Amino acid sequence: MSSSSSYETGRGGTGSELVERFDAPLYLARFRARQAALPGDVGPSEVGDPSEVAGLSEVADRSGEAVDPSEAGSGANGAEPLYLKRFRERSAGRTAPQAASDDPLWRRAGLSVQQALTEDNRNKEISAPPAAARRLLNDVYLIRHGETQGYSTDSGLTPQGAWQSHSYGRTLARRVSPGETVVLRHAPTNRARETAEHIWRGLADGLAQYEKDVEVAPPEPMEEFRNFQFAAPGGLTDVTAAFRQYHALLEAHERTAHGDRPLWLVEMDRFWRTQQGGGDPIGHWLTVPLLHFEPPTMTVRRFWAGIDRLSKQFAGARLVVATHSGCIRAFAVSALGYDPGEPYNVEHVRVKLLAAGGALVSYRNRVQEVKVPDIAALPSWSLDDDWAGLARP
Repeated sequence: MSSSSSYETGRGGTGSELVERFDAPLYLARFRARQAALPGDVGPSEVGDPSEVAGLSEVADRSGEAVDPSEAGSGANGAEPLYLKRFRERSAGRTAPQAASDDPLWRRAGLSVQQALTEDNRNKEISAPPAAARRLLNDVYLIRHGETQGYSTDSGLTPQGAWQSHSYGRTLARRVSPGETVVLRHAPTNRARETAEHIWRGLADGLAQYEKDVEVAPPEPMEEFRNFQFAAPGGLTDVTAAFRQYHALLEAHERTAHGDRPLWLVEMDRFWRTQQGGGDPIGHWLTVPLLHFEPPTMTVRRFWAGIDRLSKQFAGARLVVATHSGCIRAFAVSALGYDPGEPYNVEHVRVKLLAAGGALVSYRNRVQEVKVPDIAALPSWSLDDDWAGLARP
């Protein structure tokens, strides 16, 4: 059987009777009809059998459709499809600015394909424009010292603590950019000083490896970043430096049991027994009023004063400060409004001082924008300064 023939069930038949049809399908008949209506571009031999074209009307009648002569062709020779004709009509009706605005960005602006994709997909949620970036005055890292030999005395770092600090310095070398200035400062204790020195060595090794030209100010102590103080009988001292005095006097009281223990000894005993029992002595200091310990608010004030002094002295520099966990934790509590927990060794609280005012304090995936306090305008809470006009108790 020829390929042009087909079978279908006869009308009114039982279904077993087949009728052979030789007429072209409707879509082919309409195509050949349009080709036959063209001017002398095609010959009759190319159109096909005239009987097939003649059978178009019969097929159209059966389908309920009619061939629109206006859709038979268009253009110079009528060969272009209707959708192309409509598209060209719409394009011809556009003005020049509209046509230009419909072009892809990489054609309008002459950008590369990669840049065009970036610009077309940019929005406020994905990437802010460069003009919206906040300019920084300083980027400050308040770092807890590395692992130490112990807290009963002002001892230095363990080998593990030295490695932690050196590794932090090498990591910092990857973060800084050529041309930056890095300033190293530390609290006046052995463990903080050694931490800053090892960070300095690790930073120097990393900068040499990555071939970065960065100016580094060597470590120096700063009183503003000292550990919180304790009022011992001999005067203000570091909380760890007073341990020996506390331990010697406590042993004498326990051995002789003579008289009441002084209040400073009671408060120091509570602090160190919490430490020795595996508790959270810094949490105790942050939450329980202690009359012989420097208040957490005063350590936060000191730290802001130290940051302000360094920022004025080294504008635009990256400031790296090795200090103690209690003060860093109090600083974070003051900024975030809750206690995020004790920092690990060489973990840091980051402070970004903004040129437009204020600062961003970040710690453990939480970022809080704060107003930088005016230290001179804060009350000193001193009888001599703030309560001079009142009678002393």
